[in-house]
Amino acid sequence: MNILCIIHTTFESYSVIQSWAAHHEYDFHLYSPYKGIKDINADDYDMVILLGGPQSVLELNKHPYLHYEISLIKHFVKNNKKVLGICLGAQLISEAYGAKGEKSPEKEIGMFDINLTDTGIKDPLFYDLKPVIKSSHWHNDMCGIPDGCEVLAYSEGCPRQLLKFADKVYGFQCHFEITLPSINKMVNRLHDDLKTQSRFIQSREELLNHDYDEINNTMVSLLDRFVTL
Repeated sequence: MNILCIIHTTFESYSVIQSWAAHHEYDFHLYSPYKGIKDINADDYDMVILLGGPQSVLELNKHPYLHYEISLIKHFVKNNKKVLGICLGAQLISEAYGAKGEKSPEKEIGMFDINLTDTGIKDPLFYDLKPVIKSSHWHNDMCGIPDGCEVLAYSEGCPRQLLKFADKVYGFQCHFEITLPSINKMVNRLHDDLKTQSRFIQSREELLNHDYDEINNTMVSLLDRFVTL
């Protein structure tokens, strides 16, 4: 298995995914388009994972490399490759399918439950998980919904948490991959995000006191299933 992982910042967390890949002896390649675009051949990879970042899909023209990522997603989809997007990555997938990203009803930062829909409960990726799943969140935007896309989970603050765009193409608005070290970096780099008063934005102290092992274990389980799709 040859995996391409696209990152959008120096402090986004990919350690759980990288450790999972190493455990299975998969080839794992990091790519940072924000540092400079280089052509990627989808034929060289079996799977692409697009992580989150502080950029907004509502301001694509501020970040021209995001347009390249959208074209890359289209190429992976066209070649029947596995595509998984997380947060910004999920929103870029919806853009690739022709649906514009939107503002989430609520800005969510912290550990909040997500609820599987009836469709999500039956989905091959989530079929035996509990109907209510704990996850971490750090977002202001959310995915658009293209034709044929299924919403598999929602939260109280955001109606689009897990999405299925196609049999091998999924988007997670929430973060199962975030670790305590990465949260520590985020609260220091993105501290202005915590200034908004909302019941969906937890404090620095709350964020640093959560146990992230459970959601990381969920991420590993989902990756194990994803590669078999």
